[in-house]
Amino acid sequence: MSDSARIVIIGGGVGGASVAYHLTELGERDVLVLDRDELTSGSTFHSAGLVGQLRADPTLTRMNQYSVELYRKLDVWTECGGIKLASSPERMEEIRRQIGWARTYGLPLEEISVAEAAKLFPLMDPEGVVGAAYLPTDGQIDPSQLCYALAGLAREGGATIRTHTRVLGIDVERGRVRRVRTDRGDIDCEVVVNCGGMFAPEIGRMAGVRVPIIPMSHQYVVTEGFHEHTGLPTLRDPDLLVYYRQDVQGLVMGGYERTSAPWLDPVPADFNGRLLPEDWDRFTEISDNAAIRVPTLADVGIRKMINGPEAFTPDNEFCLGETEVGGFYVAAGFCAHGIAGAGGIGMVMAEWIVEGEPSMDLWHMDVRRFGRQYRSPSYTRKRVVENYETYYDIRYPGHERAAGRPLRTSPAYAWHAGHGAVFGEKSGWERVNYYAPNAAEPYRKEEEPRGWAARGWHPAIGAEHRATRTSAGLFDESSFAKIEVSGPDAAGLLEWVCANRVAREPGQVTYTQALNRRGGIECDFTVTRRGEEDFLIVTGTAFGSHDLGWLRKQARLRGSGARIADVTGQYSCFALWGPKARDILATLTADPLDAPFMSARELTVGDVPVLALRVTFVGEFGWELYCSTEYGRALWDTLWAAGELHGLMACGYKAIDSLRLEKGYRVWGADLGPETTPYEAGLGFCVKMDKEFLGRAALDPSPPRRLRRITLDDPRAVVLGNEPVRVGGQVEGRVTSGGYGYTLGASLAYAYLNAEPGTAVEVELFGERVTGTVG
Repeated sequence: MSDSARIVIIGGGVGGASVAYHLTELGERDVLVLDRDELTSGSTFHSAGLVGQLRADPTLTRMNQYSVELYRKLDVWTECGGIKLASSPERMEEIRRQIGWARTYGLPLEEISVAEAAKLFPLMDPEGVVGAAYLPTDGQIDPSQLCYALAGLAREGGATIRTHTRVLGIDVERGRVRRVRTDRGDIDCEVVVNCGGMFAPEIGRMAGVRVPIIPMSHQYVVTEGFHEHTGLPTLRDPDLLVYYRQDVQGLVMGGYERTSAPWLDPVPADFNGRLLPEDWDRFTEISDNAAIRVPTLADVGIRKMINGPEAFTPDNEFCLGETEVGGFYVAAGFCAHGIAGAGGIGMVMAEWIVEGEPSMDLWHMDVRRFGRQYRSPSYTRKRVVENYETYYDIRYPGHERAAGRPLRTSPAYAWHAGHGAVFGEKSGWERVNYYAPNAAEPYRKEEEPRGWAARGWHPAIGAEHRATRTSAGLFDESSFAKIEVSGPDAAGLLEWVCANRVAREPGQVTYTQALNRRGGIECDFTVTRRGEEDFLIVTGTAFGSHDLGWLRKQARLRGSGARIADVTGQYSCFALWGPKARDILATLTADPLDAPFMSARELTVGDVPVLALRVTFVGEFGWELYCSTEYGRALWDTLWAAGELHGLMACGYKAIDSLRLEKGYRVWGADLGPETTPYEAGLGFCVKMDKEFLGRAALDPSPPRRLRRITLDDPRAVVLGNEPVRVGGQVEGRVTSGGYGYTLGASLAYAYLNAEPGTAVEVELFGERVTGTVG
């Protein structure tokens, strides 16, 4: 075997084969695929092979659409269509919402009657079915044949595939992969791609990287032949937790039981091309439910049961991208829908490796999204189990995960709990959504949204919103991620990374974006210059690991010696905002409070030393007050005691969201992302084109589309995200975020449109078109 290759792919399943093929399509020839046994011998050979394209996530839907385009070119694709049944009114609402999503992606998903569903899939019993949706371009595929077809294309493109080669170790030198050690010799390399599936955590540990994946036992059966139908579509009945596809004259039937079985990590060394023992007791729930929808199954013989481990992640999203170790990539954790995504996975991973970044917004699939708590196997396991056992549940707005909580808490957590806080969770942090006792204030009925949006709504949100606008609100933002960049090269690095000018005088705060080479927004944060060589970045709770990784990658590429450190846990942060914020703070400090907007100053608040930032995310006067964590509870108590006389109200993140919607502040991951530029997002004022920065050359100051705010005519019709927006009857965009504005008394939505203010639009909400106007 050759002792070197530019790119080494570990894992010969459908993921590894697809990455290899797409790398050769981009001109890479020095590509080596290694597998410990034969191709497909991990999870690929026992996958069920259903291919559904539509997902809640726009990026994954586009990746799946690409997969189908690719599979059509191969001889292993069966485009039989797919049906999703609703066996409850709530599920039918979900389906109608998904039909709206499909229109934004150009997918021909349509609602069909129960009779039409039964005609397409005559084996089903329509009793109890409320409705259905049909997507004719969905289908099924033989996973092993797909893998071999992609591997064949990779070989034709110049890649080399070596089976029966076990990886023993990965050498990392100065933060980069340098070598893969195998039982057939060492291989020097520049890039390693971990496509190990359920073996990915073990492979990651060889490079010092935690890959939070747990193999889960997933079972399905293949029946004896019992019908004469041909071309049956795939069928899913998520209310019954089951799925079906045709297998010659029989069926493949499986599902997601409520009592799951996590498997082992590490996987036994000799577990190649093998299955787990049949577990009929655990499968009883699925088999009983399956016979409700297809009664004939109660009397049909079973040809075989497949019990194979599938690699699941804690949030049911893939693990993709480059890790903190330079040149070490991951493409694993496919959560039992990797066959549908394999083509798209290979495409985006090849782009990532060759171009340095993918062309799509992949943060929610980025392996770096997982915080340090996922280094814990027990925490990862709890989250994965909860994810698997709720796989087919309806995801209502504001859905909160329960496993592994509470974990990360503010110093004021006990105060919040004692004052009726209703908590949400983000990145392991317990955060106040709202305080239920605040709902004692009467509210107007027209503020209560209709439909799904009402599930996450509480009258306390409006009370907290109004208090912030009229008096003052106190918010615990300790979960906000905080990153220190320091050293002689800190200013130079940040000036290159940030589109705005951040190396200003000490004490200045700058709102800025960090762009990729295409001009897309990779980060959205504030930078405070605390000293000549000392900068503090504050970003969103869920984006700390992303922004930290992005900064460290740019530093590595530039050869910068700047120190970049995550200091989130070192500081508490409490925001005091509202017209009476100055009056409250003035009773607690002798220091002057005349600092201008977007500046920072050291103050003493009561007995607590703080760094006071004159910034706001709600559109009201005030400060974010940072103190060392050991002072956190004292600072909160001090602010609360001083504010009670001024009508201060403790408020949560739900109010922050409604306040920022009214002000027009954007949120990264929804309104902003790697596929949108600052000029498109209305943030051109943050761009300083008279300096050099990453992504500058790709910017167009006059883009055809811009982020627009829409005011809906019906204030109780509240969007949830991804709804199609029509201009002149044609779908022109989708909702990025939205909600109710309590000061404006209106339902608001944001979308990227090629439309001027005053344009009439329609937003499709659960199958109904709600009119509105671009603001």
